[in-house]
Amino acid sequence: MHKGISETFYVDPISTQLISMRNLILFCIGISLFSFGCKSSEELSVSKSMKTAEAQLKYSLKENTDKSTFPRSVNPDGTVNSVPSKDWTSGFYPGSMWELYAYTKDKMWADSAAAWTAGLESVKMNTHTHDLGFVLYSSFGNGLKLTENPKYAQILLQGAQTLSNRFNPKVGSIRSWDFGPWEFPVIIDNMMNLELLFWATKYSGDSTFYDIAVRHADTGMKNHFRPDFSSYHVIDYDTLTGKAIGKQTHQGASDESSWARGQAWGLYGFTMVYRETGEKRFLEQAEKIADYYLNHPNMPEDMIPYWDFSVFNTPNQPRDASAAAIAASALIELSRYSSKGNIFFLAAEKMLKSLSSPEYLAKTKSNHGFILKHSTGNYPKGSEVDTPINYADYYYLEALNRYNLLNK
Repeated sequence: MHKGISETFYVDPISTQLISMRNLILFCIGISLFSFGCKSSEELSVSKSMKTAEAQLKYSLKENTDKSTFPRSVNPDGTVNSVPSKDWTSGFYPGSMWELYAYTKDKMWADSAAAWTAGLESVKMNTHTHDLGFVLYSSFGNGLKLTENPKYAQILLQGAQTLSNRFNPKVGSIRSWDFGPWEFPVIIDNMMNLELLFWATKYSGDSTFYDIAVRHADTGMKNHFRPDFSSYHVIDYDTLTGKAIGKQTHQGASDESSWARGQAWGLYGFTMVYRETGEKRFLEQAEKIADYYLNHPNMPEDMIPYWDFSVFNTPNQPRDASAAAIAASALIELSRYSSKGNIFFLAAEKMLKSLSSPEYLAKTKSNHGFILKHSTGNYPKGSEVDTPINYADYYYLEALNRYNLLNK
């Protein structure tokens, strides 16, 4: 049986390497925090943010009663964009309810989450997508952790088996899409689906799942990143040789630009892989991605990036709150493992403070019940531009829960 690192929180001594001016400021603050864990003098009000999130999701539940479709975003005409269970975002709506249950311990949220989660079971057999981890782990995975429902474990295990069938040993990766001009496309987002495979090895004792996940992560580390540790979105592989034959984007500004959410997926993914394996190379990769992300010259002062880092000086470009929420959650976890933990924690805290401000956090009974405003899905296609999106809400709540646990 493979085992990852300990789940016990710790703070390593701050490293003495050269750091940027921004990190120097955070470093100095971090030194003052060192004796007191990760608390800051101006703490984020998790309780206030969670209270708003509760009110919003209660409002959403009144608007959305058909449990066969899942609120994903808001259309340009102001209507809710609801999607079927096979959509890659379907698990985030019940996932947000599970996150609220984890915080509040209110059985109402467990009951609502379970009711909405039930409609996703068929996804465990969907062989046409790599997003089984996104759908199943955010819903059934959270449900299993919080309720220990044995049925959830069997659904997750079947999902992991289905996902494993998309792995190509010659390429060393799990295939992402079944559409488009590519021979064997792998997107950086796919790192997020590996958590389901790591869980499956721990549950079943079958190391095949673990080996696939590690191989995919190693292949991604080799091919997905530029020398500065920014990420390509899509890598196309030759299935006969296993070599990368194309490096492109599908949702970024250009093939060589830095799509903000892609950077966040990579940061979160490699942090999680380190947690599950304890292999130092994955920690180092996560740290370097974090350094790139946090020190990018086009990162706005409020730490909520534009949808692509290359459009900083281009007029009328939208932000992506979802990228910030994903990155904040990842940085809080990374702060547990890294010698620069205080730097990463304080950066995440700043992101969460911005997301919890009136600029991004929706007022109660507005925004169709979505929690956050100003996310961007696929700007080049004109899809979900400057709108609420359910995965922004989910990772925001996850980040708040992680922050709350470490900051007590």
